Amino acid sequence: MASLQTSGLLFSSSSSTTSSKRINAAISVPKLPKIRFPLPRNSIKEMILRGSFSNTVPLEKNAATTTIDEPFINSTAASAKEISQLYAILETVADRAEMHKNVGEQRDNWNKLLLNSINMITLTATTMAGVAATGGAGAPLLALRLSSTLLFTAATGMLFIMNKIQPSQLAEEQRNATKLFRQLQSQIQTTLDLYDPAELDVKDAMDNLLALDKAYPLPLLGKVIEKFPAKFEPAVWWPRSHDFQRKSKRPGKNEWSEELEAEMREVIEVIKGKDTEDYMRLGNLALKINKILAISGPLLTGIAAAGSAFVGNGSWAAIVAVAAGALAATVNTFEHACQVGMVVEMYRNCAGFFSLMEESIESALEETELERREDGEMFEMKVALQLGRSLSELRELAQNSSSSRIYGIEVDEFASKLF
Repeated sequence: MASLQTSGLLFSSSSSTTSSKRINAAISVPKLPKIRFPLPRNSIKEMILRGSFSNTVPLEKNAATTTIDEPFINSTAASAKEISQLYAILETVADRAEMHKNVGEQRDNWNKLLLNSINMITLTATTMAGVAATGGAGAPLLALRLSSTLLFTAATGMLFIMNKIQPSQLAEEQRNATKLFRQLQSQIQTTLDLYDPAELDVKDAMDNLLALDKAYPLPLLGKVIEKFPAKFEPAVWWPRSHDFQRKSKRPGKNEWSEELEAEMREVIEVIKGKDTEDYMRLGNLALKINKILAISGPLLTGIAAAGSAFVGNGSWAAIVAVAAGALAATVNTFEHACQVGMVVEMYRNCAGFFSLMEESIESALEETELERREDGEMFEMKVALQLGRSLSELRELAQNSSSSRIYGIEVDEFASKLF
């Protein structure tokens, strides 16, 4: 028994000694730094539209938690309203483009159907007048004469309405409106993709949308584009107080130089002296021709109706009816099949395009603070592309214009190679 107690004490003593000599080891993990991940712009916009962002800052629970700076969230929340408004305007613009496209197709069909119908009525009435003049008496003569007169009268009324509304010009208006609404749509989409939308961007997009609605109305009655104005004027589809520049954030001269400013001034002179002047001249000429044709058509069918009423009482009545009817069909075909009204609208739109270019360039040059202008190289490239030229061709045009003014020689080329 004594030996067992002694061995127990020895085991206990050795156990305690071993325990006192145990090494306490622990793994020390260094504290990780805060990691800040900027979110992609598209992800931010999607989160804004879903309402995922709030003005609260996530608390730091551990060292590896991703944190977002409060100023970043505040600025994102501040632009959430502008982004939502721009998307709303974008949807409206897309709807307008589709609407004008459909209306344009409808009015182009009007032009074809009315042209064919009126020509068939006119030629039928002319044939009846000719047949009535060849002979016959009594009831057959009266029937042919009455039918011819009624058809000529109907053609006169229909032709008057057609010449008043000018379906070919209406169709061209809607084609131009569709193109401009799609252009505005791409501009808004670019703003959403590349820039931080601000309140000024929303106002600019809204002003452009309302200006296009005013420039290209949809109704046929009331406030419409005057088809026969006293004076030919370029189309205006942009707000007069429009800010043409997207201000650059690049410090310094913003790639603008005296040479570039001089080049832009020479381009304006060429546009004013050649392109705008030429399209104004052609537009006035087309407008005068359209006025003459629009008056001549109903006048000739009216004369034919009067002549057909007296067929059988003399040879001259039949000659007048048949000749006036044939001329009326010819005039109507030339005016509406050749779409003279569409040509007038095309010239009006082209003149407006060059007026817009002049205003945009002048707006850039009038801005005295270079840092507030659009980037000079980008602006020069845009002007060159709009004129259908390369950068070297644009600079060559400016040099030719400068040399021509120095030597008193007129510039022998247009600024645009597209129209």
